[in-house]
Amino acid sequence: MRVLGIDPGSRICGYGLVTVAGRDVRYVECGVLTGRTGAPAEERLGEIARSLIEVVQELRPVALAVEDVFSHQNVRSALALAQARGVALAVAGLAGLPVFSYAPAVVKKTVTGRGAASKDQVTRMVMQLIGLRSPPRADAADALAVAFTHAQHRALDAALAGVRA
Repeated sequence: MRVLGIDPGSRICGYGLVTVAGRDVRYVECGVLTGRTGAPAEERLGEIARSLIEVVQELRPVALAVEDVFSHQNVRSALALAQARGVALAVAGLAGLPVFSYAPAVVKKTVTGRGAASKDQVTRMVMQLIGLRSPPRADAADALAVAFTHAQHRALDAALAGVRA
């Protein structure tokens, strides 16, 4: 199974693709998509959407895992993040991909064992878990963490289904 993790952002959108076979998770690719600095929000989001469509067409994932919007103190920041997440959901819908959402605390807990882990801790653990030699950009590392979280939750679901059968 090829899982594309997305860390949505209105300026920078991280993506990371992993392959999953049972509990074995392997790194394929990661990166960031950006909109032009200083451009209006609709242009930045449009640029990110076009780039994400290209990533989906090139990498051919079978599922998209995306980080949920979390509560911000700043309502404008939360709204911008929700709009960026909407772009990712729209691209997934156009591609016919199922979407799985995970709260930031769930992603951090799955990857590091702590729901309140720092970005640096998440990056270091992602590197260890999927065998990266050098750290990716923070947004790409977060996207890989979301993809890894989905892989682990699917493996757990499969294991529990086997126990119930």
